[in-house]
Amino acid sequence: MSQPNAEAVLRAVAAVVDPELRRPLGELDMVRDIAVDGGVARVGIALTIAGCPAADRISRDVRAAAASVDGITEVALEVGVMTPTERAALTERLRGGRAARDMPFGPDSLTRVIAVTSGKGGVGKSTITANLAVALAARGLAVGLIDADVHGFSIPGLLGLVGADGSVPAPTRIDDLMLPPVAHGVKVISIGMFLRRAAADEPLGAVAWRGPMLHRTVQQFLTDVYFGDLDVLLLDMPPGTGDVAISVGQLLPHADVLVVTTPQSAASDVAVRSGIVARQTGQRVVGVVENMAAMTLPDGSSLAVFGEGGGAAVSAALSTAEEAVPLLASVPLSPGARTDGDAGIPVVVADPADPAARAIDALATLIAHVPRGLAGRALPVRRA
Repeated sequence: MSQPNAEAVLRAVAAVVDPELRRPLGELDMVRDIAVDGGVARVGIALTIAGCPAADRISRDVRAAAASVDGITEVALEVGVMTPTERAALTERLRGGRAARDMPFGPDSLTRVIAVTSGKGGVGKSTITANLAVALAARGLAVGLIDADVHGFSIPGLLGLVGADGSVPAPTRIDDLMLPPVAHGVKVISIGMFLRRAAADEPLGAVAWRGPMLHRTVQQFLTDVYFGDLDVLLLDMPPGTGDVAISVGQLLPHADVLVVTTPQSAASDVAVRSGIVARQTGQRVVGVVENMAAMTLPDGSSLAVFGEGGGAAVSAALSTAEEAVPLLASVPLSPGARTDGDAGIPVVVADPADPAARAIDALATLIAHVPRGLAGRALPVRRA
């Protein structure tokens, strides 16, 4: 067995990935002194903040990485905390040179932004959004999800971010940056993470805000939350064409829009309006998803609880001579999708063979392979 050396231990520890920042500790300047005495490795690391929620996992991973070096028989770990100066340097590096409060998802960003909208509530828009995000992440894409339905937030529950006591984890703060919790490979932010219960047996507090507060909340989610480099950012929009839809149109006029409806004409007629308003702000309606479509019964017969044709009707109404708006998916009504969602496990994870899961997975394939529109947008070019 070769004699262990500090350089080998340093390489192993520096490669450990921070579970919140999703970057190696060496890149984040979180590794401190490394020394080897015989088979004992003495390792120092500095966490970003005191009380870091990922401290146990980072410590465990660092110990395992150091112990994996040939000849190391014992690991003595010393855990400290970054100084304010070190933390400020880290947040500056994470922003990539952007000033505080700058929005990283502007027209020049290579992140594809997709707002998932509906004309009315109760059509399963949030279920579609949560499952689509997880299905995209399962394909190896870096995915972020903003729960922009401030009044009717449900994404934390659908993604299993609600604890047994009903609590929702708050984002970790590094100075003025917020690190979003990660669920099923998706980085998630929701107003539900900032509300607390008056008592253990009481529900989370309600949000009763008007336009300016709603606009500020969405803006802060876009500027103050550190998502890192994303391939796709999904926004679960509130139903209708109110304040948040207008704010998102102003903040993200280059976003793509996915319209969710049910087959029922009462839903599809209203869903068209959300697409029209999105288009008026400059956003591009890229497709329609029909949810709660006809389900196949055990005897092979079909049951269309909400009728038929709503998705095709929205597609036809939003299509123009210049640009077609296709019906991208027809997701059948699924009891499993409902029970899995209530349990906090997206159906695409809990039961990939479920008809609804297969339809959403096929939708994810389409979304993953359709590039965002880049017409008229400046692209970052690096000169050789």
